[in-house]
Amino acid sequence: MNWLDEVKWDANGLVPVIAQEKGSKHVLMFAWMNREALEKTAELGRAVYFSRSRSKLWFKGEESGHVQTVHQIRMDCDNDVLLLEVTQTGHEPGIACHTGRHSCFFSRYENGRWTVTEPVLKDPATIYPPSPR
Repeated sequence: MNWLDEVKWDANGLVPVIAQEKGSKHVLMFAWMNREALEKTAELGRAVYFSRSRSKLWFKGEESGHVQTVHQIRMDCDNDVLLLEVTQTGHEPGIACHTGRHSCFFSRYENGRWTVTEPVLKDPATIYPPSPR
């Protein structure tokens, strides 16, 4: 059996993926992979996700320069969630979120509301190129 066949892909051929920072163990982000993205991630040693909004492979850092070097790929006990152990590298090491923050999980529920707990490290307008018109 091919190792990719052991993953329980959802009805859309996707599997959820958590990116965790090596060393600190901070959860940086959540994304999706299809079979090709997982195969490329293993082959290249860098995170490649599947963008559901664009319906295409998303090489983490292709626009922002915030690349994730993958040290380990783990699968949960039900074979339906993956965990990547990564080092966040690139132009501004330590930025994983498209909002310019270290982690996508920057809001915490407190007393009936969401509170932003992590600062913006770099203005996203300076990270991403303007969309062509």
